Amino acid sequence: MPREPIPTWCFALTVVRKGDRFLLVQESKYGQPWYLPGGRVEAGESFAEAAVRETREESGVPVRVTGVIRVEYSPSPAGARMRVIFLAEPIDDTPPKSEPDDESLGATWVALDELPNYTLRGAEVAELFAFVAAGGPVYPVELLQPEGRPYAR
Repeated sequence: MPREPIPTWCFALTVVRKGDRFLLVQESKYGQPWYLPGGRVEAGESFAEAAVRETREESGVPVRVTGVIRVEYSPSPAGARMRVIFLAEPIDDTPPKSEPDDESLGATWVALDELPNYTLRGAEVAELFAFVAAGGPVYPVELLQPEGRPYAR
């Protein structure tokens, strides 16, 4: 008898760094705190493509993904959640959006010492920014590959 598939929700989050500043997005839900750009991976989309798309939609800033900070998998009896947290950099000087829309209320660049001035969605934001600023390990984007791709040397 075949097993039932495990429902899995996949998310991409992005830590965007520009010098000593990091990108924050003000969410239009969850009480409107500030968080990392990110969201659900859509059907047919890679995690990295979702990170770039979600960052652009929520912040207005076009980015290039430069590495993988962490891959998380959280199983539960009802299904599972998988998150990939990327490091990215802006590809130009486009300023963060300041007009609210369906994706976010706005976005801004902040330095680590400015974080106490923002209501953050969780301690994870400050922890991730400090981790990156301190030179924590970041892995190549090529770590994530589609199934069936040949193993390259």
